[in-house]
Order: sequence, then structure tokens, then C-alpha cells
Amino acid sequence: MSREKPISILIIDDHPLFRKGLADLIGMDQSLRLIAEASSGEEGLSKALTLRPELILLDLNMKGMDGLETLKALKQTNLESYVVMLTVSNNESDVTDALRLGADGYLLKDMEPESVLEHIQIAASGRLTITDSLTELLARALRDDGRPKTPNEAGLTNREEEILNLISTGMSNKQIARELDITEGTIKVHVKHLLKKLNLRTRLEAAVWCTKNSPTA
Repeated sequence: MSREKPISILIIDDHPLFRKGLADLIGMDQSLRLIAEASSGEEGLSKALTLRPELILLDLNMKGMDGLETLKALKQTNLESYVVMLTVSNNESDVTDALRLGADGYLLKDMEPESVLEHIQIAASGRLTITDSLTELLARALRDDGRPKTPNEAGLTNREEEILNLISTGMSNKQIARELDITEGTIKVHVKHLLKKLNLRTRLEAAVWCTKNSPTA
């Protein structure tokens, strides 16, 4: 992604050593800029509203206001920040709960540093990102007898299927609108309809479903 200003990042994590390591890692990439750190959900929410970062890296297990509560609070504001969970938990319910609350990605802390940076770049560009090992876990969680197995079975229109395939590449609504030369508002309507038809709640679930079920994915 070509841009002049580095991507502004806020870290919300209650482990000082991990924050230090992540700050050092971000500092190695000139296209990224750490603008603040927070040691709790409450502090993180306050700093996010004040500084309005483009990307928020959020821990899951924190004392007091935990990561899911913080995520929910962030998504209820008018912030346009992308929020990516960065945690040790690969528990299926934690992953699905975070994604259903609107997380834009889910990464594990045991990833290699280079991989963390790569995924941060993906998230900062507005694309969905998830640790590779969790994709299969999420796909298993989505296997439900009441859920359609193909776009045709779901009754998706050609346009909805086209948008679904672009979602599966990680594109944001804004990027899809630009690609298809239609308004972002129209894309949002299509996404809402296709999620309902697929019996899914989030774009990331749709991306995983598409990867596993669509013959054109």
C-alpha cells in the first residue's frame, strides 16, 4: 500500500514486557507508527477516543475490562479504527466471540515476529486477517447443518457472490466499492443480505465460509 504517512497504532495490553516487545517490533517498520500504549481496557478506550488511531492491537485476557468488553465498547463508538485481537488464546469460543463482536482480525502471540508484522500490515490496509492455524478452527465452528453449503444453495445473487469472493480476499467495503465502481452504501446492503442468507454474522466468517465452500474461491 502506497502512502506518505505511517499507519498509527495503539496497543492495549496489560503485560508491560509484551507491549515493549511489540513496540520494538513496530518500530522496525517505517510504514507503522506506535502512537500510544494502554495497560487496561478503560485506558485503551479513552486513548482510542482521544487519539483515533487507524489500528488498535487488543489483548483478550486483561484484568478489569477484558478484551471482549473493550472490543464491544470500541465498536459502539464512531471510531473508524481497525481492531485486531492479539492474544495467547486459541479457544474456539474466544475466537468466534471476538469476530462476532466485530474484530477485524485475530492473531496469536506465539507467531513469529515477521509474521506478526506481515499480519499487522494486512490489517492496516483494511483487510481481514487471522492467524493461519485458526482458519480451520473457525471453519469447523461454522459447520452447521442449518447453514447453506454453496452460494447457489444460499440463494445468493450474482452480485452477492461476486462481493463474497472479494470479501474472501480480505477486501474492505471501501475497496470492494472501488473495485466494482459502485457506492460503499450499496456494498453494505449487499453484505448485510449475503450474511443473512448464509446465516453468518461477520465478514470474517463469510471469508472463511467462502474459502471452504465456494467453488470459485
